[in-house]
Amino acid sequence: QVQLVESGGGLVQPGGSLRLSCAASGIIFGIKNMGWYRQAPGSQRQLVATATSDGNTNYADSVKGRFTISRDNAKNFLYLQMNSLKPDDTAVYYCYAQLRGLVGTADYWGQGTQVTVSS
Repeated sequence: QVQLVESGGGLVQPGGSLRLSCAASGIIFGIKNMGWYRQAPGSQRQLVATATSDGNTNYADSVKGRFTISRDNAKNFLYLQMNSLKPDDTAVYYCYAQLRGLVGTADYWGQGTQVTVSS
């Protein structure tokens, strides 16, 4: 059974930094796309950043220049380095992966990790 587990969330002051991690485990034959999404209270889940298996990345305009997404393909890990955090970045952050497992290619989501930016 494939699982995505996020870690690294927490409370940080405006201007601070956090690094989120996502570990994909289980029987995985390959991971095509991975990404981070976030959902603030009362809002829909929105894309933060994505990274393909060949290294292409994409960012939401609101995080460009502040957040950096990266992958460790050998270990099936995904990271999100978040700098210059703002109160508007407060949300539950979810890891996403499109991967090939025993049941074929499917989309998987982690359980989410809370990020709170507040003084």
